[in-house]
Amino acid sequence: MKYHLTSDPGHGWLHVKRAELERLGIAGQITSCSYQRGAMTYLEEDRDMTTFIRAKRALREPVEWVAHYCDYTPIRGYARFQREVA
Repeated sequence: MKYHLTSDPGHGWLHVKRAELERLGIAGQITSCSYQRGAMTYLEEDRDMTTFIRAKRALREPVEWVAHYCDYTPIRGYARFQREVA
């Protein structure tokens, strides 16, 4: 499975379904620097994306992505990631 990595002039986010973070047991490690919208999370490229990649590699699951660049992304307007879903 290929993921999408969206970048703007200041940052980047890997699109990952929240269910996958829960399956990997790392949802509690994701910071509020990431965003969420519906069932999708947008992992910030520094710490949270690294946490995700390490968890996948520990299970020998491949991580590939397609990079997308845009001058403006609506991701910055999404809700901050919350460890617990209300």
